[in-house]
Order: sequence, then structure tokens, then C-alpha cells
Amino acid sequence: MPDRIRVACVQMTSRADKAANLEAAERLVANAAATGADVVVLPEKWNAIGDVAVLHAAAEPVDGGESVAAMAEWARRHGITLVGGSITERREGREKLSNTSLVFDSEGSLVATYRKIHLFDVEVGGVTYRESEAEEPGDEAVVARLEGWGIGLSVCYDVRFPELYRILALEGAELVTVPAHFTTPTGKDHWHVLLRARAIENQCYVAAAAQIGETLPGKPAYGRSLIADPWGIVVAQAPDEATVITAELDRAHLEDVRSKLPSLANRQPAAYRWPTPV
Repeated sequence: MPDRIRVACVQMTSRADKAANLEAAERLVANAAATGADVVVLPEKWNAIGDVAVLHAAAEPVDGGESVAAMAEWARRHGITLVGGSITERREGREKLSNTSLVFDSEGSLVATYRKIHLFDVEVGGVTYRESEAEEPGDEAVVARLEGWGIGLSVCYDVRFPELYRILALEGAELVTVPAHFTTPTGKDHWHVLLRARAIENQCYVAAAAQIGETLPGKPAYGRSLIADPWGIVVAQAPDEATVITAELDRAHLEDVRSKLPSLANRQPAAYRWPTPV
């Protein structure tokens, strides 16, 4: 069980051209692996971003999907754990799609599947987003166990729901991944605050791989992929371009934070009660 691992976040600009996105992601994953990364994280919807028609056209099943096969091959070729950001998944017998994060081990085997629970149905900066038009929410929190570490899975808008991250921490997450396609209006005010808060309150590392630039016409993505440590310090952050960032995660540091400021151990579960619905 390694006490230190290196994590890399891929930042890229995905659009509707799936083939171009696959080519760009392959190159950036190779760059990440070349830094010595043990774990590489892709951003949300890295293989295709667009309207409902684009998402349906790009959607694929987990078994036999082009993007799924590519991720498995990249993980195997480079000997890395690959947290595949998210792709739009088509599931048999379901009208709507899922926003799905897949994790592959260093042999290219699929070892964890998480479907985004919280869908982005909001109005920000004068623009309306309705993720639920094409997608349905997942219903299960997932912690993968790879490289000797517990890796909690989440996607983008999930970061605004702290109860999910507390569950991930209590189920053994030491690193939480947040592949994202964050808007610029929300990102400039909330991105750092939310990610650092999730790291601080759960005393874990957070690796957030983001989209950057105009992925959709008139809807620029915020970027600023980052890695935060269990004290909430940002230890790596991306510039405003397609790139890779890396940081070393140290279990001894995590355990030191948790022992000296034992907020997880000091929880009082018996006192916490969900309000009764009115």
C-alpha cells in the first residue's frame, strides 16, 4: 500500500467532434503519464459536449463503447489508474442518458462506475442549463480502491452537495475526484471555495479536472483545474489552456491532519437528524 502517489488532472476543451476530443484526450493522458502519475483524471464529458442531439449521438454503452475502449487501452498502455472524467452513457431500456464516471486500473479493467447524482438544472449569468432534458440522475455513492487508496467519485455539480462527500469520506475516501464542466459565472466565485471546503471538511485530497474555454457557443467553461490537500491548500492549479497538472499525495500528511484536528472522529451522528418533510 503506497503512502505516496502522484495524481494528474487533464484540462481540455471538448466540443461536439467526438473524434477530435478522443485524439486530444489521448495526447493529454500520455503527457500526464509521462510525468510519473499513478492516477490520471479526465474532465466531465471529455469525449463530447453539445446540445441534447449531440449528447444522444455521442452516447455509448459501457460494454462496447468507443470511448470506454479507448480509456481501457490508455490505462493499460501507460500502466495508470484512469478516472475517466465522465461520458454520456446509453443504458438499455432507458429513455434518458447517464452522466457516467468510469475508473480503470493499470491493466485496463473497469473497476468502478459512478453515475452523476445531481443534475445541473439552473439559471446563471442569464443562461439556462437543463441537464435533465437529456439525462437522469444516479442514485449511489461510489468509492473505488486503487493504488492502495480510497478514491471517492463525483462529477461537477455534485460539489455543491456536501452530504455526498461526507458519505465518501466515511466510506474510506482519501482522494475525491471532481471532473467538471464549470460555468465561468459560477466558477469565478465558487470553484475554489467549494473544492477547498470539500477537502477541509472531509480532510481528504481533492483532484478536480476541468473543461476550459468555449465548449459551447456563448457558454465558456471556467477551467482552473486544481488539486487541494486535506488542509485545503491548493497544491496545483492549471493556467487557462489545455494542459496537465500534477501533485504528490502523501498519506502521512492526511493522517497527520486527521489526528491533530480530528473533526471526522469528533462527529456526533446520534445528534444529526434530517428534518421531517412538511
